[in-house]
Amino acid sequence: MEPIGPLFPRSRYVGELRAELPDSIFEPAHSRLALIPLYLAISVAAIAAIAMHLVPWPLVPLVSIAIGACFACMTFVAHETLHGGTVRDKRWQLLVGWIGFLPFTLSPRLWIAWHNREHHGNTNLPGDPDCYATIERYGDRRSTRFSVDMFSLGGRRWRGALSLVLGFTVQSVGQLFSMVPGVMSRRDHRLAFVETGLGLLVWAAVAALVGFVSFLFVFVLPLLVANACVMAFILTNHSLSPRVAVNDPLISGLSVTTPRLIDWVTLRFGLHVEHHLFPAMSSRHAPAVRALVMARWPERYQSMSLGAALRRLHRTARVYKDATTLLDPTTGLEYPTLLPRVIPAA
Repeated sequence: MEPIGPLFPRSRYVGELRAELPDSIFEPAHSRLALIPLYLAISVAAIAAIAMHLVPWPLVPLVSIAIGACFACMTFVAHETLHGGTVRDKRWQLLVGWIGFLPFTLSPRLWIAWHNREHHGNTNLPGDPDCYATIERYGDRRSTRFSVDMFSLGGRRWRGALSLVLGFTVQSVGQLFSMVPGVMSRRDHRLAFVETGLGLLVWAAVAALVGFVSFLFVFVLPLLVANACVMAFILTNHSLSPRVAVNDPLISGLSVTTPRLIDWVTLRFGLHVEHHLFPAMSSRHAPAVRALVMARWPERYQSMSLGAALRRLHRTARVYKDATTLLDPTTGLEYPTLLPRVIPAA
């Protein structure tokens, strides 16, 4: 096992960076709320056009892909909103979150518990619901072995692409049914089922209105596209990084870079180390944080292009033999996790 070096708690980074950032950076980015009705209007118009046979059949798949892109963009807005980056009022957050996550019928209350509290509070620690399994868990649980061997992106297995096109939907359902008491109150858990049920009713109504064949193009294919867009970032954010004993965002996370247009429409979700440092800050200010982090801790900061990160996911493994070693149990091959370029003095 390679040594990680000293781990710093998030508070250490925040304490040093906060003094160099203006207060205005931490104000909600209200203008981003306008993206939800924009993407919703585009999606509804495209769905209606397909259902009413206004789109020539050769172009229907392209319109369907565009709907999926809108679904993904709504998800990025919901993510930022539920962190408080666009509006502080909790009722507005829940409403925007429900609409933004509607393609996945994901409850915003569930997301707050699963993502905001559990993932952000335990990133790549044992309690992280988004962290891949240890070799011990892999050996103990048949369901884990099935998931890793059949669906995970790694080991140069192309069937791992299923984790891209289905991953966010499957994980959302899994979190809804596996959420344990203490993480969510019983009331919130019941409301999460209600919010999910309302989303299912919306899409059931759409299916009844447009018919089976059109539904494949107005929802099923777009959902696969949206999954792929979202999971390309989620999987690269932490799955190449080591497991840690301290919630150190620079060691447990990776920022990925994309072309300017993708960076804009995804609300800079790829700058994920910066997001974990200041989750309630609108990601429009992430480049300012990135510049400060790279100046202060260049040896600790992890970043690469999205394409390079996806290729590395495909070629490595998704089981932790130890904190800094990824193991493919089916082949026995081992791969190092990302580590600081130079182990700094404490």
